[in-house]
Amino acid sequence: MIHLKNIEKVYRTSTIETVALNNINLDVAKGEFLSIMGPSGCGKSTLLNIIGLLDLPTNGNISIDAETVQGFSDDKLSKFRNQKLGFIFQSYHLINDLTVLDNVELPLLYRNVTAAERRRLATEALAKVGLSNRMKHYPSQLSGGQRQRVAIARAVVGNPRIILADEPTGNLDSVMGNEVMEILENLNKNDGTTIIMVTHDENMARRTHRLVRLFDGSQVQ
Repeated sequence: MIHLKNIEKVYRTSTIETVALNNINLDVAKGEFLSIMGPSGCGKSTLLNIIGLLDLPTNGNISIDAETVQGFSDDKLSKFRNQKLGFIFQSYHLINDLTVLDNVELPLLYRNVTAAERRRLATEALAKVGLSNRMKHYPSQLSGGQRQRVAIARAVVGNPRIILADEPTGNLDSVMGNEVMEILENLNKNDGTTIIMVTHDENMARRTHRLVRLFDGSQVQ
């Protein structure tokens, strides 16, 4: 499903060069649930952003779902992301003046989907995360765990084959974090969704199929 070969990411200024990722080689199988761990600043989020095509590597090759993405135009990259990938962030990134339902519908606005179909798909996505009774609420009226569940519903509303989750339980207590993790496990088991999750939590990482560790931008496990 995902193939990374010799991925490097270097940030350069006029006076300094910072190597964020060094020679990363990684294959993620269809339907795999993979976790990425490592100390702060080791390159975890940079790697996730490159897999998610939000950033480009300095060197190396990426293929996703049997397509090599090097050379894609910005427009083609945007369409590819919207169709193939779902994103979950630690800080939710919900729009406070939109209802829960409207937040979940957002990714579908960039597809040729009717308003009625958007509403149907968003309603189904919210049912998956147990928030059918919160559709008309606003993010400020929800708990942290509920907001993260809205973010998951938004990530899955377009039925992506891959979900990229950056510290999805990082801002939650253990009970809410466990609820979010169970939703991700169900998406992986029942829908066959490939999931890559960055986490600092060893307990959460042990619940995934495989763990990759980074240190100073290099893969050490």
